[in-house]
Amino acid sequence: MLREGYSVLLRALYPACPHITHGLWTELGYAAALGDLLDAPWPQVDEAALVQDEIELVLQINGKLRGAVKVPASADKAAIEAAAVATLADPELQKFTEGKPPKKVVVVPGRLVNVVV
Repeated sequence: MLREGYSVLLRALYPACPHITHGLWTELGYAAALGDLLDAPWPQVDEAALVQDEIELVLQINGKLRGAVKVPASADKAAIEAAAVATLADPELQKFTEGKPPKKVVVVPGRLVNVVV
């Protein structure tokens, strides 16, 4: 079975060591399936594999990095804020908030959440 990762590696190494990569290309069976190393097409990107269902945002408390919060990729500011406040119930984060409720929650979508206590 041919693996696309190996074919990309051989193509990248070809300018530095053409004789070895050409030999490996032939021995691994890529020459029969894809043709000559110089004429073979590059693998196509699968756009669906790049889509994330869930993202992880940096969680700051009073401007200092204290953890992370996972939210759906399509979450709006209100949902991100609610998830961040819910995350503050974690005992590890309680020591940084000293039991105080948040005064303000600053959300930068796709980047971070800063909770001011």
